[in-house]
Amino acid sequence: MLWTLHNRAGEAMRSDGVLRDPKTLEIYRALDYDYDAAFGPSGPSHAYRALVFDNELRAFLAAHPDGVIVNLGEGLETHRYRVGGDEALWITVDLPESIAIRERFIAPDDHHRHVAMSALDRRWFDEIPPGRPVYITAEGLLMYLEPADVAALIADMARRFPKARFCFDHIPRWMSQRMMKGYRPSRSLTIPPMPWGIDRSEIAPTLREWAGIEQVETLDYRLFRGWRALIFDYLMRLPWTRERVPAITRVIFPR
Repeated sequence: MLWTLHNRAGEAMRSDGVLRDPKTLEIYRALDYDYDAAFGPSGPSHAYRALVFDNELRAFLAAHPDGVIVNLGEGLETHRYRVGGDEALWITVDLPESIAIRERFIAPDDHHRHVAMSALDRRWFDEIPPGRPVYITAEGLLMYLEPADVAALIADMARRFPKARFCFDHIPRWMSQRMMKGYRPSRSLTIPPMPWGIDRSEIAPTLREWAGIEQVETLDYRLFRGWRALIFDYLMRLPWTRERVPAITRVIFPR
């Protein structure tokens, strides 16, 4: 939770950053925590990911202003402040410890509900009012779960919320295998284990098998600055590269 906050704040503090996020900066500066010692210098990846989810939610709310947005494992993410949507119902589902920290800075109200439980606890299903369009997100969550738990959760959501939209990010198999061995991008940070990895070409057939999902679209990550962005854009045109990098997938559950 603090690692992703660190990276989003780092981007929000840049004069040329793609993420304008005063609320994230408020939380970041209020917490008495040595981010650099724990995580090393901030990087833009989590801000770029957040931007994709922001755009997804904006488009959903433009079509369904009174829709329901469910953010699984949201932590200290601040989509609601960047996206708006005063008529919508926003529901955050996260572990009690995470909700307790979140509520130090973000208070629930009639349009913003906090549900203190694991995303794997299906009781959160009952928090979603019937008869309203639903968009569920799992940003930076599913890769930390066991594959069987991911399959069961998606299948159960599809059965319970027909026609709902669901958006999640995922990592390829090789990356999951590396993270399971204890990957350290810096001397101070060891990435937590990520048991669930799936290659891009596997996404659609796997979701079809798990839950009969036919409407599947996988989105590319982007870089926005400098020579690395130019190289990355070129590499993403190559099928071999696209198969082996993290991505974001959005689906519509069947009727």
